[in-house]
Amino acid sequence: MTTMNVAVAGSAGRMGRMLIETVLGSSDLRLAAALEQPGHPQLGKDAGELIGLPCGVVIAEKVEPALSGSRVLIDFTRPEGTLSHLAVCRRLGINMVIGTTGFDEAQKKIIGVAAREIAIVFAPNMSVGVNVMLKLLEVAAATLGDAYDVEIIEAHHRHKVDAPSGTALKMGEVVAQALGRSLAECAVYERRGVTGERQKGAIGFAAVRGGDLVGEHTVLFAGTGERIEITHRSTSRATYAQGAIRAARFLADRDNGLFDMQDVLGLKSAIT
Repeated sequence: MTTMNVAVAGSAGRMGRMLIETVLGSSDLRLAAALEQPGHPQLGKDAGELIGLPCGVVIAEKVEPALSGSRVLIDFTRPEGTLSHLAVCRRLGINMVIGTTGFDEAQKKIIGVAAREIAIVFAPNMSVGVNVMLKLLEVAAATLGDAYDVEIIEAHHRHKVDAPSGTALKMGEVVAQALGRSLAECAVYERRGVTGERQKGAIGFAAVRGGDLVGEHTVLFAGTGERIEITHRSTSRATYAQGAIRAARFLADRDNGLFDMQDVLGLKSAIT
């Protein structure tokens, strides 16, 4: 069995620790590097000690030297940090799994350009369940059509900095595309005061923030006399880490290209 060297960015955070635990528990992967931002108190410490499994990999801030022995970098940080890491990966020919959210359109274009030279899995949610839900939403929206109003409700922990979540936006994009609409033109992100009747064709978003909620997403199709709700609830970040590891394996023998979790899971050709 060939072992693939994997690096983790944001290694001291909650998601980073879960990724390290998942990599260390995989027989076909080796943790080759762990990165953190300059000044972080965990710099210089054994990355495995964060989860009680010392592994000999020291948490580093100098990206290029740390990544030199890696095949894939898994990054769940912030847009600016991810793009900085992307530039290094591009120079070194290292593939990336990007689970970071909150990118604007210009930043997404940078990722797309980089994918001409390295292979990237870029997805707002790495959960296998969420990506199955995206396929279900595509089928539901195409079947139900314009007769049903669509509302997307998401809930996350108090520390999440962007809203709506990247996952909720992706769900809106999938629904809009299936209905032949542009999400940019039909999305409604806020309702306050006297708003008048609901605009036909709108896709509404609502964001809840509180406590330690890992992530919940519901897409409501409300028709006359019935409604359909498709919901996904995460109770652990382990599902995101497991999906990211599947994405890393998917990139093992690829040289370039931009992919998402639908590619990783083979869902683009499943249910048409």
